[in-house]
Amino acid sequence: MSPSGKRIILASFLATLGLSNSALAQQNMLRVYMDQARVLKLDRAVSKVIVGNAKVADATVADSKTIVLTGRSFGTTNLVLLDADGNAILDESILVSIDEANTVRVFRQTERSVLSCTPNCEQHSQQGAETTAAAQ
Repeated sequence: MSPSGKRIILASFLATLGLSNSALAQQNMLRVYMDQARVLKLDRAVSKVIVGNAKVADATVADSKTIVLTGRSFGTTNLVLLDADGNAILDESILVSIDEANTVRVFRQTERSVLSCTPNCEQHSQQGAETTAAAQ
């Protein structure tokens, strides 16, 4: 079977499970919420920390075996951690998103707003007639 045939079968299989390629890719990413931190414990000392896009996420060395990853804005980037010999300890994609458990969605006809409500509600995004008109 050709590689393209295998991709079609895999896509069909994922569709029957209700998963898309992007949903499958998101399961393999480190996930951090915007404006929150996540602690990464390592099995060996890190020498160099590289973040693909520092506007999306930030990594801070707490000690030689502990990295604190902070979500800065929505999006994806990657994190590479190297030891003293230049060997990769970690090379992972990062997804920064909002904490869905603390959001409220407001629907008004064709418009949708997403509010983050911890402790006060603040608008994160808006879609609909106004954003469509502004994009044109």
